[in-house]
Amino acid sequence: MRIRSLATLSTLAVLGLGSSAQAQHLNPLVDLLTAKKPVFGLYAPANPRAGRGGRGGPPGAPGASATSQAAQPAPPQKTIAELAKDAISRSPNDYIFDGSMEAFANFDRSIESFGAFMKGYAEAGSPAERWKHPIVVKMHEIAPDPVKSAVNIGRQLDLGVSTVVLVGVESADEVKAGLAAMRFKANGGTRPDAVGEAPAFWGLSEKDYKAKADLWPLNPKGELLNWTIVESKAGVAKIREIAAVKGIGVLFPGAGTLRGVYSTQDSTGRRVNDDAAWEAALQQVLAACKEFNVACGFPANDPATMEMRYKQGFSVFVIGWGESGFKTVEAGVALRK
Repeated sequence: MRIRSLATLSTLAVLGLGSSAQAQHLNPLVDLLTAKKPVFGLYAPANPRAGRGGRGGPPGAPGASATSQAAQPAPPQKTIAELAKDAISRSPNDYIFDGSMEAFANFDRSIESFGAFMKGYAEAGSPAERWKHPIVVKMHEIAPDPVKSAVNIGRQLDLGVSTVVLVGVESADEVKAGLAAMRFKANGGTRPDAVGEAPAFWGLSEKDYKAKADLWPLNPKGELLNWTIVESKAGVAKIREIAAVKGIGVLFPGAGTLRGVYSTQDSTGRRVNDDAAWEAALQQVLAACKEFNVACGFPANDPATMEMRYKQGFSVFVIGWGESGFKTVEAGVALRK
């Protein structure tokens, strides 16, 4: 199925007009995963920071001379509403990814900013338009404080999020705690009955929202997804135990973090990557995904990397916002049959 037809079907499904055989969910990611189709998402756009080359760091960053700083004016800044409008109007990506709430220590401040983004996203388009690019968000690690983590997952869902990503997972129990936090108590989970702004964001009544806001594939009619990231040697060692947990929608090796994990320092302090060990860890995660029939994800910011990993069996891609990322998404959807 070509991307144009798929997007049309997803929109019709939101409006209750789609074919039940082809588009059964509000959340188009669920239908893509059910059909075992590749999925391509973009990081949410953000304002570039002033500094070296005008990007990547604050003024005074190491390596940035006073002359170069003076020569580089602060890049134009957009409001959160403008960034949200950019995000919702972008195509043909399948979702928008936000990683701002990954740090436990900064969660309260980060979710406040994210809430403003969600408000701008809601104001920028109708529910049908919002469902064309559902919001996927990172959550901080579960293990240090499972109780607080469960509360924070609920806060994310109450804003209208439809996919929560668990990071740094090292055990099946962490995943199970995260999955429970995503499900209402009536469905066997621990999420409180409060729903916040989520029904309005989804374009539903509170009653209908509660009926649909359950976890796929545990509930085949559910619209919520869990993605899980393994990014340590301890997590890789238990990858089969983790992948076997029912309810994970997508399992990722944290490729960037794992590259650092599988590296050493030489006598001069220079970082030396162990590419063979890193690649072996990635393939170990992929093998577990295949064994337990779970979609496997990968970060890819260029078409060559995306196509190579797609051929290996990775099928859900997180891609950076920008021209390179846009080209990667376009190359990806061209592979979708």
